[in-house]
Parts: sequence; C-alpha cells; structure tokens
Amino acid sequence: MSADLLTGPADVRRGLDAVDYLVDDGLAMALFLALRLGRPLLLEGEPGVGKTAAAKALARVLDTTLIRLQCYEGLGVPEALYEWNHQRQLLAIRLAEARSERLGEADLFTAEFLLERPILRAVRESGPVPPVLLIDEIDRADDEFEALLFEFLGEAAITIPELGTFTAVRPPIVVLTSNRSRELHDALRRRCLYHWIDYPSAARAAEILRRTVPGADTALITAATAFIGRVRGLDLDKSPGLAETIDWVAALSALGVTELIPSQVVRTLGAIAKTPDDRDLITAALPAAPPVAPPERQS
Repeated sequence: MSADLLTGPADVRRGLDAVDYLVDDGLAMALFLALRLGRPLLLEGEPGVGKTAAAKALARVLDTTLIRLQCYEGLGVPEALYEWNHQRQLLAIRLAEARSERLGEADLFTAEFLLERPILRAVRESGPVPPVLLIDEIDRADDEFEALLFEFLGEAAITIPELGTFTAVRPPIVVLTSNRSRELHDALRRRCLYHWIDYPSAARAAEILRRTVPGADTALITAATAFIGRVRGLDLDKSPGLAETIDWVAALSALGVTELIPSQVVRTLGAIAKTPDDRDLITAALPAAPPVAPPERQS
C-alpha cells in the first residue's frame, strides 16, 4: 500500500489492525504525521511496549523494505553509514602493480569500493515505496553517534568526503526507538516528531493477546492481563512489557493452563520475571489457589 493512500490516522489504524498490530489514537496520529510530513519519528516507552513492532508493522502495511539498524555502544560510521571495501582496494592496488600501473587515492575511493550500511542503503533505495528505516534503541549508542545522524535526519542525506553528498530521491520513513536508558541530545529530538508509547490498557492488551496467542483460553487471557497490570505496580527490577506478557500467555496455553493457580503457573514465570528478586515478588503476588472442598461423607 502506498503511503499516499493513508489519508488520515483512521487509515493508519485500519492498516495496522489488518496486520494484527493494534494502536491507540495517539500512535496512529504520530505515524500518520510522520508519513505525511516526511519527518523521522522518535518512539519512546518502557521496554516491551511495541516500539520496534510498530516500525515492522508499518513496513508490512506499506509493503516495503524494512531496514534495521540495531544500536549499541561504540556504533559508528563503518557499521551504520558506510565503509570502504579495503580488501577490494588492496586487490586493485596489487593488480595495478602487476601491470606496472599506479593508482592514486582518487582511484581507490570511488563508488566501486563503497560498502553500504543501513543508513546509506536507506538513502539510496530506489524502490517504488520508500523503505522503513528502524534505528532501534538509539539510547544504547554513544552521544557521538547522535551527531552522525543530524544531517541524515534533517535532510535525508549523507556526505561522504571522498564522493560528495548522497540525497534520497524519496526520503526513507525513519522510526527511532528509545528505552530512555539515557537522555538524547536536544538537536536529535528537534529533528524528529515524538510519541511516548505507554503500556496498553487491560482491554487492548487482551485483544492483542487474543490475536497473537489465538489458542489461549479467553478466561486465562483476561486473568493474565489483569495480573500483569497489578505486577507492574510492584517494585520490580524490570516490569513485564507486552512482549513478555505474550510469551507468558503462550507458555501457559502450551501447557493447557486455564487458571492462574500458583502451583500451575510458577514454572512459567521465567517469561515475565527476569531476575531472582522479581521472581520472588511476582510469585508472592499470584492469586491464592481456591480452597479444596472436603470429600463428602459416606452415609
């Protein structure tokens, strides 16, 4: 589907609904404006609320390429933007020497020896629909990496000193995600639209679970979403997000569990509890097992 066919937030919401990604009005509006205005969109929220999944779903709706750049400490130009093919350059030098020729620097730093990394690939993508570029967990990268993005985020362009500036014919659809493990630079935020994704309501979480774990018992889904809502109020090292909730309900369903009885579900808590302390707190919060009725006396 072309982005031009998404004429409003309602179209975006229906398109995402068709690929089983449910959004509220706020996120639908943010995605629509990013498409209509051609601006990068920065999504922030707790881990597991569906930030990465939003970019993936949008690429599916638009039937376009998803290019993903996973950020990490030490990420730089060679991994994110472009790199020179040093082996091929060396081979060219040796071939020239064998022919008694001499290669200058200008001969070695040409497009022939350029390796595209995710951002340059997104700029040079020539398909009928711009790609979705997901710059995932930007907060994991260093401050210096943010500065590398300013030209690209503001102008959909990359400057390579040896070759000049590459500007996208059709700017890619850029989605950045952050878990707020550190503060991002104001200059990066100014270049982006912004939306905070909160945990879904119990009703919307239940609807998501019904779609993603279709074999799960309806009563189990209702009880699990209500329980996860209570668990997030505990003093946990890491509150379970939607992704963990999906894993947990899938595990319970695979075991044939239909009720949140501690003796039945405690074995699956590794899906939502990621530290020993969290496991203890969540176990203590499980609903008590219903009392067992005494056997009837024989007359």
